[in-house]
Amino acid sequence: MTVADIAQRVEAAFVAVPRSGHLPESQQGYAALDRALPIGHGQTNSQPTTVRHMLVALDPQPGHRVLDVGSGSGWTTALVAHLVGPDGWVLGLERVPELVAFGRACLDRRSMPWARIERASTEVLGAPERAPFDRILVSAMAPEIPAELIAQLGPGGILVVPAGGRLWRVTAEGAASSLGRYVFVPLMLPGG
Repeated sequence: MTVADIAQRVEAAFVAVPRSGHLPESQQGYAALDRALPIGHGQTNSQPTTVRHMLVALDPQPGHRVLDVGSGSGWTTALVAHLVGPDGWVLGLERVPELVAFGRACLDRRSMPWARIERASTEVLGAPERAPFDRILVSAMAPEIPAELIAQLGPGGILVVPAGGRLWRVTAEGAASSLGRYVFVPLMLPGG
């Protein structure tokens, strides 16, 4: 599949899963703006251009098992769920309890039982007990590429993660390629 084919699938997901359905009421009127929007608790709903770029790099395919770290309002979880379809499975993890509840409510309206949002552990990064994953998406800036997430990938798996001021695409074998400079809210690491 070419990058253009992947981008076309991602665009279809954006149409099927409008951003406005994952924003607080006070922000819904700004959904079409290409900028990060506040969702409360010091967190944001990422800029659509950034989300597109991340999803094209991630390339989630029908049937994939995907981990979405830092799911926030659940928009990326829902977009990935659309891309993997009902034969896939998506787990969104979020540390802020109020955003877990908000993201779940948004996701419930989408009728995607193959996707769920759970509270992230404060002890471990990701969900090693549910690994391996075909894809892992991280929507918050880590200080460095997290080895513990690479370890949760299955063979041929891909991790897309902001780390050290850049966005990275990392394979299960550890090959990393930079996708450019980006700004994200900080990733809440275990123990933090």
